[in-house]
Parts: sequence; structure tokens; C-alpha cells
Amino acid sequence: MFNQISKLAILLAFVVAVSGCATSPNSESTGEYIDSAAITAKVKAELALADETSALNIEVETYKDVVILSGFVDSEEVKAAAQQIAEGVDGVIEVKNALVIKS
Repeated sequence: MFNQISKLAILLAFVVAVSGCATSPNSESTGEYIDSAAITAKVKAELALADETSALNIEVETYKDVVILSGFVDSEEVKAAAQQIAEGVDGVIEVKNALVIKS
């Protein structure tokens, strides 16, 4: 009897743990969220280090390894440089560049 209760408790704990990490098209699992946060930090750091871009004017979001760049930049060259920098970060599978050039 005790053995069966122990097995049931372990099974229940496993199901709860796995369901807490489940993913859907509209949400990230815990692991995916952590990966996205790491990618965002790497992209922001690379943008800050690059001479041609300013991390202060560029917002970076990551969802399931897809980076979204938004904000305002001074030229097409800065927009292209930001895209190239983001694409060069490990783990990025796609970059959606929504940067707007100031007129």
C-alpha cells in the first residue's frame, strides 16, 4: 500500500512539473523564456558595443528565438547594422526588424 502511494505521489509530482514547463503557440515554457531573456541580453550588449548602433534607441524583445527590433534610428545604415548584429547572436533563428528611420 505504501509503495503504491509513493509511486502515485511521484507520478503526480512529475505531471505537475512537466505541465508547468509546457509550451503552446501563445506562450513559452520556462526554459524558452530563460533562453529568450538570454538572447535579448546578448543582442542588447552587442548593440551597445557596436559603433554604428545605440542600444538606448533600440528596443529588443525575443520570443521563441525570434528577435524583434523596434524604435527609431537615424538612417537605413543603422537599421541594417542592427539587423546584422542581431542575426549574428547565437540562438537567434529570425530577426523581425521594425525599426523606423527618423525623418
